[in-house]
Amino acid sequence: MKVSIERGILLKALNHVQGIVERRNTIPILSNVKIDANKKGIALIATDLDLEIIENVEATVSRAGSTTISAHTLYDIIRKIPEGSFVEIEQKQDNQIELRSGQSNFDLPCLPDEDFPEMSSGEMPCSFTMGSNDLARLIDKTKFAISTEETRYYLNGIFLHSIDNELRSVATDGHRLACVKSKLPAGAEEMPSVIIPRKTVGEIRKLIEGSSDDLSIKVSDTKIQFNLKDVQLTSKLIDGTFPDYERVIPKNNDKELSIETKIFSSSIDRVATISSDKSKAVKFLLKDGALTLTVVNPDAGTAVEKTPVQYDYEELEIGFNARYLLDIASQIDGHDMVFALEGSGSPALIRDSNDDQATYVLMPMRV
Repeated sequence: MKVSIERGILLKALNHVQGIVERRNTIPILSNVKIDANKKGIALIATDLDLEIIENVEATVSRAGSTTISAHTLYDIIRKIPEGSFVEIEQKQDNQIELRSGQSNFDLPCLPDEDFPEMSSGEMPCSFTMGSNDLARLIDKTKFAISTEETRYYLNGIFLHSIDNELRSVATDGHRLACVKSKLPAGAEEMPSVIIPRKTVGEIRKLIEGSSDDLSIKVSDTKIQFNLKDVQLTSKLIDGTFPDYERVIPKNNDKELSIETKIFSSSIDRVATISSDKSKAVKFLLKDGALTLTVVNPDAGTAVEKTPVQYDYEELEIGFNARYLLDIASQIDGHDMVFALEGSGSPALIRDSNDDQATYVLMPMRV
């Protein structure tokens, strides 16, 4: 194998693929990126056995071939090569790769490509197309609620499913829940309900960053595949049952609180300054058209802030986690955020005044 490629093109592709590779591996070849050179250019392939990325890039191929090389080492070298440079990669006979650029020369060890695992094969019966912006919205407005608790592994991702002619994205960690709806793409009617792992969610979000192109999505009971231009990302799905989230969404919250999103975020952020790192508890007192926020920390003092709001119901006192409130507020694009409340012990339903397709649920705290 012998190829020549512009440094910027190679760096962009390596930036995508090296994110898949774990820093520590018990299987040496999983630390490597596979370079497959053919007449069309080169394909860079990386996997952690749960997630695989294949990116095709333009390159001048003098001699076709295939090998594997340490992903992070290659990325670090290319990153430090001057912009505008060309990189030559040539495979030697003695399990070595020679990399040349300008006055720099590297001899790097490689492992045989035949030992590199493949993931992308297999039937994926459901296929549909959707816009990158639509997928980004489904991810961005729910990913903050993905659980990091490994014992409840079925919550460690985004639940993507079709229902009532909608495509829904749902995430919860047991304390808060985010549910976002979008129009069901043609072909997704028979899509199986799937849980996309947290790492996959992060990697596909990086790939579609700044893109307005459509992407092709293929789904089976065990895998999901995203195809965008020259990049193919294939992932195993979480093998588990997502809880019946609709039972958690309150139906009888009849007390409505409306407040300007920016004012609310700033107020919560200020009073939470003295909250304890563990509980982050903030108390709401709704009374006479005003919201009084109170944080009490025996070690740091007390913070109180009063803000006028739209609230025309009986007095209500309820507590929430300040960090969770700020996470939800950061997803509200509209001028106002609207709370639907029932009582001090019941979960709050939170909506965006300008977006009826996004719903958030937040469990209360004792304060």
